[in-house]
Amino acid sequence: MATSAWVQSHPQFKDMATVVTARDLDRMSSLSTAPDVIAVYKIPEVPLDVPALANELVVALDSIQDPGNLGTIIRSADWFGVRNILCSKDTVDVYNPKVVQATMGAIARVKVHYCDLGSVIADLKPVAAYGTFLDGENIYDSQLTSEGIIVMGNEGKGISAGVASAVNRRISIPSFPVGEPTSESLNVAVATSIVLAEFRRRQ
Repeated sequence: MATSAWVQSHPQFKDMATVVTARDLDRMSSLSTAPDVIAVYKIPEVPLDVPALANELVVALDSIQDPGNLGTIIRSADWFGVRNILCSKDTVDVYNPKVVQATMGAIARVKVHYCDLGSVIADLKPVAAYGTFLDGENIYDSQLTSEGIIVMGNEGKGISAGVASAVNRRISIPSFPVGEPTSESLNVAVATSIVLAEFRRRQ
């Protein structure tokens, strides 16, 4: 759906767009200032093929609560070529409007699966399951595989005990300089991007 002015300036989409008024867009949008175009698509059915995940790099999210964090992680996953994200059942809804907005369109390319996270990770053994912990091995000194599961924990509590028991590789992002006072932890979306960048750098 788009305003007539937007359709006129983007003629390649004229056969796909439904023309509506700016007031209509304002009523549909949760933003303080509505955009000139809103994409509408059917929520896809996303089947989870667990065995197939063994051949790719996957992000697993344990109880992520902030919509902005989930949306940013999906966007980063898209950038680094991760096509599947596993989420614990108590992770924020991927179709929360704030999540969708934060993905900046990446939600259309990255598949998000809600599941019993610990069980799925256990079912994928011996695939490497990397969990991020403050006391983990320095990621820059670690051996990283091109396939595997990267587990990121809750914003305040980290990775839960049940999911941690399925992790077989504990890694951490070191602060610099070593031993100097610093922030208690990194934002989970920022940490996910750093970890993904290091995995892809090795390939």
